[in-house]
Amino acid sequence: MTRMMTAMLTMLLMLPGLAAAQTQMALGGLAADPDAPVEITAERLSVDQATGRATFEGEVLIGQGEMKISAATVEVVYDDATGEISRLEAEGGVTFVTPSEAAEADRAVYDIAGGNLTLTGDVLLTQARTALSSQSMVIDLAAGTAQLEGQVRTVIEPAQ
Repeated sequence: MTRMMTAMLTMLLMLPGLAAAQTQMALGGLAADPDAPVEITAERLSVDQATGRATFEGEVLIGQGEMKISAATVEVVYDDATGEISRLEAEGGVTFVTPSEAAEADRAVYDIAGGNLTLTGDVLLTQARTALSSQSMVIDLAAGTAQLEGQVRTVIEPAQ
């Protein structure tokens, strides 16, 4: 179970910030409090040592500080050679929420080694009254940039 907690903590700590490349819209970022405990709830947990995968299923909710992640399933994939976590795959109503931003998609893949978070399928990113939507969004977490593709639409509300 320690490997699963480490996987979720790693995912939360590696999400420093976002920027929408198409609109140059700066976002505050999906940041987590690294000192806060990580809580994971799910209806089921399956661990398969042969394939190097652990799967949380059924209303998965991950929380750390003010950051919340939810999905129908979250799969943790380990590297065969090193035993380290190589990626996290979330499916089914994936939502990342902070007090200032939210991102939704059908699927999310977090490539830890590559430092990329890829959201696909009806992607919606909101910040206050501003929204971006597309079919896919690839976020370079180190650079704090994002590339949106596939029917990109932006709604920017003027400040009041």
